[in-house]
This record gives sequence, structure tokens and C-alpha cells, in this order.
Amino acid sequence: MDVRLLFHTPNPERAVAAAARLCYAPVGAAELLEEMPDEAVTKVLRTIMTSGHFSALEHATYAFAIEGVSRALTHQLVRHRLASYNQQSQRYVSYDSAPEFIVPPAVEHDPAVRERFLGACDAAFRAYRELIEAGLSPEDARYLLPNAMETKIVVSMNIRELLHFFELRCCKRAQWEIRELASRMLQLAEATAPYIFMDAGASCRRGACREGKMTCGSPYERAPRRD
Repeated sequence: MDVRLLFHTPNPERAVAAAARLCYAPVGAAELLEEMPDEAVTKVLRTIMTSGHFSALEHATYAFAIEGVSRALTHQLVRHRLASYNQQSQRYVSYDSAPEFIVPPAVEHDPAVRERFLGACDAAFRAYRELIEAGLSPEDARYLLPNAMETKIVVSMNIRELLHFFELRCCKRAQWEIRELASRMLQLAEATAPYIFMDAGASCRRGACREGKMTCGSPYERAPRRD
């Protein structure tokens, strides 16, 4: 899995604070952005994060390039509707050589199961290539391709949606692959806006678990990396 932060709103914490402070200031947002003292920025951010007035967080946006993940992951990812996506198309991209298949840890740890898993993936891809060579279009042949097939996607989210995404997908109850993705995205975001993201992640990082009867009962920890 390769996750990279392509770009983000410059000075995201200052941008958020300026947008929020504008509601009560006699001057414009551009002037606030340039002239607010650092301590005033922190004070405004503290008010936003403790009061739950999160609309100002929507003014800062992050774009991530994600590779080496499965179609099973991206089917989950695009359920987060307040985001923008561009994904490698299986309709227009024809695969000539065998792609990478993402292998779940439970499969990886059992050699016999791993062999069966990859054998099924390879058989599906061979059938895909046979259909392509027989003249079928990629958009029809792709119906054979498994969810394990590697894909690439660009995703953009504002900070408010990122915090929501991290709360759901950094949780230990999240599916293993998207949990690892969320953990890596959070690590990249934290470096750019340490105050806003300092306790981002599953709800247990901030206090009581919000999963109710479905809680795992374990303390917060980052998802393990699989490189």
C-alpha cells in the first residue's frame, strides 16, 4: 500500500481559524489570514474543536494518491460521499500482464489457503485475457476480475469529512485494509495540522467508545503497516 499526500490547503489551521473568526470580526478573511497572531489561531481552533462548530473545518481540503489497494477497499471508500474520487478505470484500461492481487493477512498466514486464493485470482485473470483476445471489450471482460485486484485512486476530503472518516475507519472494528489506509492518511494529515488532528481517529482515542454493544473493549492503537 502506497499512500501519499498530494497537496492540501496551505496553512490549514490558520485558514480554518480565519474563516471561523470572520463571523465575529470587523475585517475581512484575507486580513485575518495574514494578521491573526498564532495564539489567536490556537484559541479559535480550541473553541471550534470543543464546541462542535465544525463548519469552518470544511474550508481546508486534502488530496491523497492511493495505490496498492484492492477493489474491495475502494468499494468501501467511495461510500464516504462527501469526498471527490478519481479511480483507475477497468473499462478503459486493458491489463496485458497479471496484476497484483491484494492478499488478506488471514490468507497470507496459511500457505495452503494462500495457494488456493492466488490460484483462483490467476484463473480469473487468464479467463479475462482470453476474452480480450477473443475480441471482447475490456468493459465486458472486466466482469471476471476479482475484488482482490490492485487499483489506484485519488481522493480529496475536507477536514470535517476526514475527521469523520478517521473516526469510523481507524476503529479496530473496521475492515483491516481500509483501517490501515485510514491510519496512514491520518499520519500524513497530523503533520500538517497538529492541533486539529491531535486526537483524531477512533472515538476511543478521545474517551469512551461510541460503538456501544459492538465495542471491542480494547484501548486505541494504530493499525499495523503491511509494506
